[in-house]
Amino acid sequence: MNRRFLSVMLCSWVLLIVSIALAAQEQKTDKPTATVQQQTRPLKTGEQVYNDNCVRCHTPPMVLSPRITGTIVMHMRSRARLSRKDEELLLKFFAP
Repeated sequence: MNRRFLSVMLCSWVLLIVSIALAAQEQKTDKPTATVQQQTRPLKTGEQVYNDNCVRCHTPPMVLSPRITGTIVMHMRSRARLSRKDEELLLKFFAP
């Protein structure tokens, strides 16, 4: 009985280790396909960011002095919850 129990436990452990290894290998192969999908998305422009976020409250065309554009975009970034990338795109859009 003891010998049979040990052989069953050994087989169980081997199956567990093999299944964990296969799952880890499958996760590694899934990640590159996700990055390929992200790279194929069209990139946003500053105008698209403006139309998606700023038009809600501000009517175009907005004319800003280049001296204060950075300050305005920085303050609106926190209020509109924009990402750093969106902030950079807006700066390029307002003051090229």
